[in-house]
Amino acid sequence: MGKLFEWSRFFENIPKILPYLTVTFSIVFYATIFGVLLAVFIVLIQIKKIRVLYQISKVYISFMRGTPMLVQLMLIYYGLPAIIDPLLGTSINRDWSAVVFAYVTFILNQGAFLSVIFYSAVTSIPYGQTEAGLSVGLTHYQTFIRIILPQMIRVALPPFGSDLVGLFQGSSLVFLIGVTDIMGRAKTIGSATKHVLEAYVFDVIIYIIISLAVRLLFWYLNKRLDYTNGRKTGGKEGIPWIST
Repeated sequence: MGKLFEWSRFFENIPKILPYLTVTFSIVFYATIFGVLLAVFIVLIQIKKIRVLYQISKVYISFMRGTPMLVQLMLIYYGLPAIIDPLLGTSINRDWSAVVFAYVTFILNQGAFLSVIFYSAVTSIPYGQTEAGLSVGLTHYQTFIRIILPQMIRVALPPFGSDLVGLFQGSSLVFLIGVTDIMGRAKTIGSATKHVLEAYVFDVIIYIIISLAVRLLFWYLNKRLDYTNGRKTGGKEGIPWIST
């Protein structure tokens, strides 16, 4: 078996694991893009209070926010074929790659979480600002783009950044349904070599570095969008990854 941890094995695992980071990034990318679109649709339903859809959206959000990601992943992976296959006479477990189920799960999850963030951001802006825009001759669209949207982005940006970090870290669960991401690759290396520690340590380093980079990026963006940034607050500026 040899030593529990050896640097030589650690560096040998880097080129074996690193290419699979693209799988993790693809999950984060699709979940973010389509999750944002789904969240916007849900927010519109909630603002307009569309009958039936409004109640469905409430139940959907409560379920997605109230259950663990692992449970959602397993429900989609095993439940979706059980619903679709009898209706269409297909076998999507055989026809679809496992990563597709990961995409669906994380898109639905992000749609629920981001809809809460976006709805809170929209409703935090006083309606009087919309009335002020309309009173000076702006259309509803112009008022939203020029007045409401910039403020909405500034309010939603910090929780959106935290959600993105959580999404990146949560994507590590997809190896449980057979998706070979960096965690899945670390598992296969450990099974083949009987040395698991080096591969998992490298995964931990990747998650830490990227999570800190994302937090730093959103801290910088939030600082640039902060209208009070030039004012003295009487205290030290916050460090992006440390809350006090």
